[in-house]
Amino acid sequence: MSEKFSTYKGFPLVRCGEQMYYGYMSDPYVIWIQILEKNKENGEDFTSKVKITLMDTNENDPMKAFVKTAERECGLYEALDFADVWLRKALSM
Repeated sequence: MSEKFSTYKGFPLVRCGEQMYYGYMSDPYVIWIQILEKNKENGEDFTSKVKITLMDTNENDPMKAFVKTAERECGLYEALDFADVWLRKALSM
């Protein structure tokens, strides 16, 4: 059975609660996004702070797999655009 994932700019985007993975796990790098804070507006929750981590999928030691990390006060779409730049740059090396 083939599973379909949501995509953003051509890469899969998988969300589980307050965490997201962006990219193909079969590629050398993937992005891990954690939602750290939300604000409520008109009864709806909106992401206001995220942690974005570029991870090396070939590294066996989880602590060494973190290539770079940043915390940003931004919404989810801005975080995804930031993640997309990091991922494309890492995959083009």
